[in-house]
Amino acid sequence: MGNAMKTRNFIAACAAIVLSAGAQAQTVKLGVVNTLSGPFASVGEQLDRGIRLYVKQHEKELPPGVKLEIIRRDDTGPNPEVAKRLAQELITRDHVNLLAGTIYTPNALAMAPLVTEARVPFVIMNAGTAIITTKSPYIARVSFTLWQSSYNMGAWAAKNGLKKVYSAVSDFGPGIDAETAFTKGFTDAGGTMVGTVRMPVANPDFVPFLQRAKDAAPDAVFVFVPGGKDATAIMKTFGDLGLKQAGIKLIGPGDITTDEELQGMGDVALGVVTTFHYAAAATRPANVAFVKAYKAEFGANEEPGFEVVGGYDGMAAVFHVIKAQAGKIDPDKTMELLKAWKNDNSPRGPIMIDPETRDIVQNEYIRRVEKVNGRLANVEFETIPMVKDPWKVLNPPK
Repeated sequence: MGNAMKTRNFIAACAAIVLSAGAQAQTVKLGVVNTLSGPFASVGEQLDRGIRLYVKQHEKELPPGVKLEIIRRDDTGPNPEVAKRLAQELITRDHVNLLAGTIYTPNALAMAPLVTEARVPFVIMNAGTAIITTKSPYIARVSFTLWQSSYNMGAWAAKNGLKKVYSAVSDFGPGIDAETAFTKGFTDAGGTMVGTVRMPVANPDFVPFLQRAKDAAPDAVFVFVPGGKDATAIMKTFGDLGLKQAGIKLIGPGDITTDEELQGMGDVALGVVTTFHYAAAATRPANVAFVKAYKAEFGANEEPGFEVVGGYDGMAAVFHVIKAQAGKIDPDKTMELLKAWKNDNSPRGPIMIDPETRDIVQNEYIRRVEKVNGRLANVEFETIPMVKDPWKVLNPPK
């Protein structure tokens, strides 16, 4: 056999080995629709940090020969048409096995019919309106619902001396949920609502709304805005208009004292009471380790907000279904795995997916902003254990 023939045979054998290895390798494609530019980019960056941190810590745990490819797409904010188009491209062009993400409810709702039609499991990592999981059997949520925090905030407020409350919320799904949930929890426990107002989501000027709240002379103002820079802006407006000096308390879900923004809010935030599923200051060992790893990765002065934990735990759920199926993703098996998923040691405490609703079950914590070692912190002082979404409890499927 001549040298040329030997060379050709060697090349062919190498090619066969490469093709065989390629056939054995399994790439799982995860499409993440997130907000990475525009005025809400800081919130999306928090979510992405959670995704990146989890992958860095756990990538070696994937089964041999299984690779995770994350395809990130930017919806630029609450833009349902953009989110729908991106999801369609991820499904039809990129052939993703799984979808995840969405900061905003309208975007998640726009994607729901597509994931149903294509049978692509969709892990909600942030968006918090109660109805989202009812819109597709291929949706599971690992983040929170506004009913979980706001309903319990209402009940707590009425039982702790607040008799009259004014509500001011952002005018979209989560804000409406927060207002409705708080009102029910508060009035069922004997409180009285003395007014409500809904504020624009885009470029809001909070002054006229909080002035109206101050004029109503309530014991407290219940506020919801979608975290990020809006939380700092409304906190500063609360201070500038003198509501605190007028003896009016500020309460709400934890979005209004989100950890990554807290140091920029100043002392006006001291004493603000919120209900939420996560606080960076929590002393649970799993959270202490998580915060330490986060600061090592992103900076000593950085604090992980709730969006980080949504991305982090969302990836834990994604890794669970990949490992359980050795990288061969079957959509219906994936949903069964998600419905049985739980994590007793999340940074936020024990969590699980309710198999009936595919929604998160988790502790809710009553927190107060205090100074800890010279820095503002959400200090948990009461725990409401393993809360199911109250809206689904009150509105069971018929």
